[in-house]
Amino acid sequence: MIALALYQPDIPQNAGTMLRLCACLGVEAHLIEPAGFDASERTFRRSGMDYLGHVRLLRHHSWDHFARWRQESGRRLLLLTTKGDTPYTAFPYASGDILMMGRETVGVPDAVHAAADARLVIPMQGGFRSLNVATAAAMVMGEALRQTGGFSG
Repeated sequence: MIALALYQPDIPQNAGTMLRLCACLGVEAHLIEPAGFDASERTFRRSGMDYLGHVRLLRHHSWDHFARWRQESGRRLLLLTTKGDTPYTAFPYASGDILMMGRETVGVPDAVHAAADARLVIPMQGGFRSLNVATAAAMVMGEALRQTGGFSG
């Protein structure tokens, strides 16, 4: 099963949108803390994230904790980044891949880049910095699910 990992998200509305995406598409979600906001279940519910009860959400208290879990599970880590070298549509996804989204403000540190099995990019028109992180997650997740036959509906 494809999974989505949120690396220390900064903006609760984006995190909520991506968790809702996971709920609707039956995708496992990973929250790598610390977040730049109160990421408690109560806060998500208060911000209208009524889908939270339908998401398989695994919380990791640090990058190191997530990295150990991923190593033990043997899953590939695919980082979505503006510094990527492979267009997301040209990449062969496999069931079990983890798509990782970085922080909205600064992305991910070099150690996370180095740990990724692939760095994927969404090709865009020149002169633009990036798409909204939740929009980017939806685009790439859709392609990964299409390739792996992961759409449940």
